[in-house]
Amino acid sequence: MKLYPRSLLLPGLLAALVLGLAAGAAQAEKADRGKPLNISSKNGGSVEIAKQRTEFNGDVVLSKGSLVLRAEKLDVRETGDGYHQVYANGQTGKQVSFRQARDIPGEAIEGLADQLEYDTRSDTVRFIGNAVVRRLQGTTVADEVTGAVILFDNRSEVFTLEGGQSSPHPSGRVRVVMMPRGAASEPAATPASGIQLKPSTSLSPRKTP
Repeated sequence: MKLYPRSLLLPGLLAALVLGLAAGAAQAEKADRGKPLNISSKNGGSVEIAKQRTEFNGDVVLSKGSLVLRAEKLDVRETGDGYHQVYANGQTGKQVSFRQARDIPGEAIEGLADQLEYDTRSDTVRFIGNAVVRRLQGTTVADEVTGAVILFDNRSEVFTLEGGQSSPHPSGRVRVVMMPRGAASEPAATPASGIQLKPSTSLSPRKTP
């Protein structure tokens, strides 16, 4: 499994594109924030109480309400004020997967990447390496973004995308696919109630891990 250094996340290294979601859109499942963090794995792991650090290996599943993260390796660190920082890695042929329901019934955000970082304090998810994130209406893809690195802010529902060699696009470019607003809900006659992606005029602030 290829590891991507944290230098990938430094400003100025890669061109960035920010896509904001339309104002007034419903957020990711708000109830998830107060739910406990649950972790299970096939091959076990270790818990360091003094360092507040937990590591798991082999078909690891992390859940927090409707949020479900699957990885080959997981490193969870607890901060002094009770929040968690999660670092997940996949393996060759099997990426880290993420899925979380939105407040709109039937909608969800799901994504795949070689590595993933999840911070419960900022409620952000960083997809690193061959990253693909989709908004689903039922089983239908309503919007899709791809890039080398994708940062998703659950609270503001803003995607920040970076291109580069580890982008799924052959040329290393970021890519956005926005389905016609009525297409995702067909054959229903009423318009979709989902959010719309639109360009933002400024970059979202970066979080230093």
